[in-house]
Formats: sequence, structure tokens, C-alpha cells
Amino acid sequence: MNRLVLFAGLISIIMGACSPATPLPPTPTLVPPTLAAPTLPPVTLTPTPVEVSLRVSAERINCRFGPGTVFETISEIQQGKILNAIGRNDAATWWYVEDPLVPGGRCWVSAEVTEALGDAAQLPVIGSSLITVTNVDLRVEPNRIVVSCDQFPQTVFFEALVTTNGPTLLTWKWELSNGTVSNVGTLIYEGAGTQAINEFYQVNAPNEYWVKLVILTPNEVVEQVNFPVTCN
Repeated sequence: MNRLVLFAGLISIIMGACSPATPLPPTPTLVPPTLAAPTLPPVTLTPTPVEVSLRVSAERINCRFGPGTVFETISEIQQGKILNAIGRNDAATWWYVEDPLVPGGRCWVSAEVTEALGDAAQLPVIGSSLITVTNVDLRVEPNRIVVSCDQFPQTVFFEALVTTNGPTLLTWKWELSNGTVSNVGTLIYEGAGTQAINEFYQVNAPNEYWVKLVILTPNEVVEQVNFPVTCN
């Protein structure tokens, strides 16, 4: 009987060993990440600058701030000089050139007094430079007041000589240290040059006064002058 039980146990063990094992889960397939192709910046081709040589044909020519005789003269160039033109105005009546007298400077010469040694029509059109106030000379008269203390009020006169490098509309106002502010004035410049602005004020007591001329257009410029007023 014991042999029979032992035999049955051996059969169970053999059958268990031959039965299929529990299947293992499938090995996951690794998918490499998709890398986005790098985006290259667009290639910008820089055009080759167009340059044309010019010969000065007149005895002496003006190289100006802008394309016209109403603009300030920057340099005077002698006959026979070879200039390097890098631009033109829309009508091709003025050339924008490298100033031979000012390193790094540029100015405009008239086509009527130069001879192009190449195809100047290929030059790029260049806009005129911005017109600005280039100088303000502010003076006060008298620049010092000494009077008896019973001699007020006193009148003070101001004059400003304002220079621009081209035609423009000038606007300005006066400011005084006692808080007075004038209305905005206007002045038309038909070309480059200097014009005078005059004004006067009354002071009623001794003090350290100042007056400012504030240029509003074509560009902002502030010029100030001081004048002491004393009494005895």
C-alpha cells in the first residue's frame, strides 16, 4: 500500500514538472524618442554695396548736408578730385558721397558739377538726413544789474541766434526763473542759416535770475543764461 501511495506521489510530481509554466509578460519594446530636426535661421544675403566714382568738374563745389542748395555746406572740394558716390536722391540730381575732407563723413554734391565715371543710375536712393538745430547763442542785456532798491522794475532783454542745417519749422518757448513761461513761438527757415529770436522781461526785485530758451522742434535744445540783479 505504501508503495502505491509513493508511486502516485511520484506521478504527481512528474506531471507537475511537465505542465507549462506561467508565461512571463512580454518584454516592452523601447521606442527611441523622435528628435525634431534643428531649425536653421534663414540665410540673409547682404547685397554688395554699389559705388560709383565721380570726378569734380567745376572749379570748386560745395558738399552739403542734404540734396539741395538750401542745406548747410559741410566741405568745399576742388576741381579734379575723385569722389566715391554711395547713393543718390530720387531724381538722380544729387549724389551722396564720402567726404574726402572729413574721415568717415558723408555729404551731398550736385550732379551738375560732377562727372560720373560709372553707371550712377545703379546707386541706391537715399533719403535726406534729419534737419536739426546746430547752434544756439543766447545772450542777455544787461548781463548784470546793480541799481538803487527804489529803481524797480528793471527791464532785461534776451536775444538768441539759432542756426539750423536746412529748411525747417522752428518752435520754441522761454522759461524764466520766476516761473514765467511764454507761449510757443514759431519761425520758418527756408534754408540753412541763422535767425534771431528776441524777448524782454521785467524784474521787480533783486535776485539771482536765469532764463532758458527751450527749442521744441526740429529737435529739442535747451540753452540757459544767468544774470544777477542786486540793489543798494
